Amino acid sequence: MTVTTPKQQQQPVKKEATRDAYGQTLLELGETNKNIVVLDADLAKSTTTLKFGKKFPERFFDMGIAEANMMNTAAGLATCGKIPFVSTFCIFATGRAWEQVRNTICYSGLNVKIAATHGGVAVGADGSSHQCIEDFALMSSIPTMTVIEPCDSIETRKAIKAVVDHEGPVYIRLGRSPSPVITEESTPFEIGKANVLREGKDVTIAACGIMVPNALKAAEDLSARGIEATVINFHTIKPLDRKTLVMCAKRTGAVVTAEQHVLEGGLGAAVALALAREYPVPMEAVGIDNRFGQSGDPELLFREYHLTPDDILQAALRAYGRK
Repeated sequence: MTVTTPKQQQQPVKKEATRDAYGQTLLELGETNKNIVVLDADLAKSTTTLKFGKKFPERFFDMGIAEANMMNTAAGLATCGKIPFVSTFCIFATGRAWEQVRNTICYSGLNVKIAATHGGVAVGADGSSHQCIEDFALMSSIPTMTVIEPCDSIETRKAIKAVVDHEGPVYIRLGRSPSPVITEESTPFEIGKANVLREGKDVTIAACGIMVPNALKAAEDLSARGIEATVINFHTIKPLDRKTLVMCAKRTGAVVTAEQHVLEGGLGAAVALALAREYPVPMEAVGIDNRFGQSGDPELLFREYHLTPDDILQAALRAYGRK
């Protein structure tokens, strides 16, 4: 097991939106890989694919507000040897176009990359209609689909580069708001391989996306109480890295999951299933409990939906107390 040191322990943390890292990385990859094509659904400025469109207009297709058609077009391009990146907001990519993703892309195992932005309640003021909190469940339930949520902008760049070389359909959830950059350029990234960011003997915290910095903060606060937590960045929700999960569960004897997603069908559900099959331990899950989002400042919404470092800390204390 390789333990990587999070950036926030070494220097002041800068913030950058993962959607911005996505747009810039696509632009760079487009220079060298002529098979990359990009499709967007009238949201290119928001998803940041407009950068690619301005540089490579012949490989950029604005499909309008027609997400289902966009997915089918991407599937057709994939059959011709192209590597389509399809972008819109998470709510439209996974909800409105679910049938086309399932039946046209995944059933055929086509090499389409769905990079969707504006995931979770961190979208903020856009409100419930645009705060997709069910996307992991929708995408993970489809056979052959790979599901990824990078924890920061550096990891986003690595993820986009990795999925270009990965054969088959991929769903990548990206964020609108700037989030802490906690990894380094040297931090490894491999699809399906979780990263242990911190080691501890008392409880394991498994997190993804913007919840990873919150998990690290919770671990620091737990340490002040004499409880040492292992923190794992599960950037890949499917396929889940069961080997690392079970190894850490055996060492600590308790597990907490943290995600910006409903409790059903996301990281917590995947971890619970894996532990039930291989090594059951006391477990708690931090996520959105059977509620829709609402309009508000992201920081206030994180408190309202119990997604803060203190919420993770309290869950860890409960799991630790049940050992």
